[in-house]
Amino acid sequence: MKVEGVAGVEQFASPGKGRGLRASRAFGVGELLLSCPAYSYVLSVKERGLICEQCFSRKTGLARCGKCKKAFYCNVNCQKKNWSMHKLECQAMCAFGQHWCPSETVRLVARIIARLRDQRERSPSENLLLLRDMEDHLEDLDNEKRQMIEAHIASLHQFYSKHLDFPEHQALLTLFSQVHCNGFTVEDEELSNLGLAIFPDIALLNHSCSPNVIVTYRGINAEVRAVQSISAGQEVSILKIFTSYIDLLYPCEDRMERLRDMYYFNCDCKDMEKMSVRKLRDEIGEKEIRDMVRYARNAMEDFRRAKHEKNILLFKFFLPKMIGEF
Repeated sequence: MKVEGVAGVEQFASPGKGRGLRASRAFGVGELLLSCPAYSYVLSVKERGLICEQCFSRKTGLARCGKCKKAFYCNVNCQKKNWSMHKLECQAMCAFGQHWCPSETVRLVARIIARLRDQRERSPSENLLLLRDMEDHLEDLDNEKRQMIEAHIASLHQFYSKHLDFPEHQALLTLFSQVHCNGFTVEDEELSNLGLAIFPDIALLNHSCSPNVIVTYRGINAEVRAVQSISAGQEVSILKIFTSYIDLLYPCEDRMERLRDMYYFNCDCKDMEKMSVRKLRDEIGEKEIRDMVRYARNAMEDFRRAKHEKNILLFKFFLPKMIGEF
């Protein structure tokens, strides 16, 4: 199955990893493999007033919702497009006041339920994978995670019961578990956290500690771009597409623990050990400290000078490799 509008990317059964994405043609460094609009998304509360709730544009002079005074938009068009989602919260925020406090996960699930209720056909976010078919790992949940999901469900009923008809309890357990495994933190070009979103097609990407693609964001669209040259091969050797689920700056043991805790698998990447960084308990000399401070200053200057998206993508990918020099 090929992604609509993007030649050379397809879903396949990855041995030992379940489903995955692979490339059937060559892609150069920085080239776009896949762009996917968010199926559903929510802006972080801390970004309100700075970012448009609809398109995630950062600008001054945003217009606020006349009723709740808490949601902000570029213009009337963005406000109208967002109303089907914002109306789930607008009246509730007025009624609960300072006591309105659902988590981003709860807010996102509420919007997914509303979208599913109104959806009549496959969305542009589901060219390869339907939302309902995303992995949930429900059978892998420990007691702590189950209790967390139950708390989320209680919060969902508390803050959204007037505007939503909820599915059965088991369906809610599954949906929250899917969001836990497949949710994406949306970032801007400076890697600041803007909110939470679901991209079903992007969720097909498998993990590697030496990824050949990364996911970045243009507003509410996720873009998958190559950070290594991806060669076209014969049918039996078509190159698989991998991203990193975990920040490569974390130490090896920490990455492995986070992968087990969040995604329920043990990483067997050959680069897991190779890309490990210094442990906190290791002693650091004065020269090393000076070198790291100098590097950090230079890196920040390089980042500020990065004007084009391709430069930002390469900078984000090669940062862990450059730190390894120390």
